[in-house]
Amino acid sequence: MSGNDAGDGNGDGRQKPDEDLSARLKHLERRIEEKRPAAPSRPSPGAGASNGASSLGLAMRLSTEFIAGVLAGGILGWLCDQFLGTKPWGLIVLIMLGFATGVYNVMRVSGSLSRPAAKGAVDKNQDRERS
Repeated sequence: MSGNDAGDGNGDGRQKPDEDLSARLKHLERRIEEKRPAAPSRPSPGAGASNGASSLGLAMRLSTEFIAGVLAGGILGWLCDQFLGTKPWGLIVLIMLGFATGVYNVMRVSGSLSRPAAKGAVDKNQDRERS
């Protein structure tokens, strides 16, 4: 007999300690699964602009996109005015372009703009339909 066979020879029908522990663990896992609430269903990727991000995170990203466009236009306009001597026209024109770029970025990130399908992808789909 080895040291691992301590409970085998008594013949009273008792389980080994490892088997008893495994059975208790499985019973506990079943009870936990019964009590655990069902996982919430995730919205489809095309629904809305959020991909699991919070509303605050989305708002921060949208505002950052807009401000970055205006600041970049302003800085580039100021630099053009300094080096080219076009005061104030470089600043005015490039701030307006930065504003337009900021609006475009906000619309792109929020999902307001639909992306046109790539011409190659459309051609491949048409070829598959013909075959």
